Amino acid sequence: MEWLDGNKIQIIPPKRPKKLTGTRFATILGLNPWSTPFEIWCEVTRTYQKPFEDTIYTIAGKTIEPKQAEYMKQTYFMSNLVTPTDIWGKDYFRQTYGDFFRESPVLGGMWDYLLYGKDGKPTTVLEMKTSKRVEDWKDDIPEYYALQAALYAYLLGVDEVIMVASFLEPKDYDNPEKFVCSGDNTITRPFKVSERYPDFEKKYVKPALKWWKDYVESGISPAFDERKDAEILKALRTNNLSPETDMAALVKEAEDLKTKLDAHAAEVAEDEKRYKVLTDMIKAKAVEQFRDGDTKSVITGNRYMWEVRKSERSSIDKKLMEKDGILEKYTVTTPTYAIYSGEIEKED
Repeated sequence: MEWLDGNKIQIIPPKRPKKLTGTRFATILGLNPWSTPFEIWCEVTRTYQKPFEDTIYTIAGKTIEPKQAEYMKQTYFMSNLVTPTDIWGKDYFRQTYGDFFRESPVLGGMWDYLLYGKDGKPTTVLEMKTSKRVEDWKDDIPEYYALQAALYAYLLGVDEVIMVASFLEPKDYDNPEKFVCSGDNTITRPFKVSERYPDFEKKYVKPALKWWKDYVESGISPAFDERKDAEILKALRTNNLSPETDMAALVKEAEDLKTKLDAHAAEVAEDEKRYKVLTDMIKAKAVEQFRDGDTKSVITGNRYMWEVRKSERSSIDKKLMEKDGILEKYTVTTPTYAIYSGEIEKED
């Protein structure tokens, strides 16, 4: 990774970048006040992604979404409402790798619900949202939400969108499972993509694809904002490697060595198992030869010797310390880091 003038960074373009999903779509077009194009670039290129942890807001959204669907079925007689589970099963996220538009190389994502027509084809996209900010929906749908739904409609080839928003009180975040959708707390905002965005492909899709070409395929980021992107920049600057230890070069060398080692490992795997059995047997025989006062025993062959050494080790009885109530006082937690490698599964 190289830091460039103009508040940009450059990386080797990734072979398998992440796609521009509905939630990223509005951001790269500069229409999402809660995120930045640089943040999305870092995610898409796998340069850096902010750690994700469920919050009271995300938990409430996941809990209430099925309630919103049921509300739409009962109130608006949408018996033909289709869920991702209906199409791909309960394990739909793993089945689809979190993308319902695998045929699209750049644009993708996951819609919430669909309405199907009598011909068995989708006609309408439904997107469910929860919010405590009623004011954001007073005059219109927040643009970043509308564009998310419009993108899914575009990719599906449909024109109709229904946004469903439920507004929560503080108590609802504490107990989202008790929330009941009603006309007092839940609204619907339908629109047609052709009417809201007459030139959707020209004004939104093509600029998004150009952004992809300019930044993702080139490996050069859009300009970052020192204030808005402060968290990401801190992480990148902390973990940044010098030019002498470029990450791509390190990974390439490590992969070459791992390939070589794996080839040898396959050849000697059975021999290693047998050698472990033999050394365990040699060790047992050597231990039998120990006499009082001995500290080592040696078994000698023609080319190698095996030496077993006896030592004493002191240890702390944690159970007794815990019983006496002093274990926690003398326990210190320090971070440890482990690295594992695994072969990447290739797509057919």
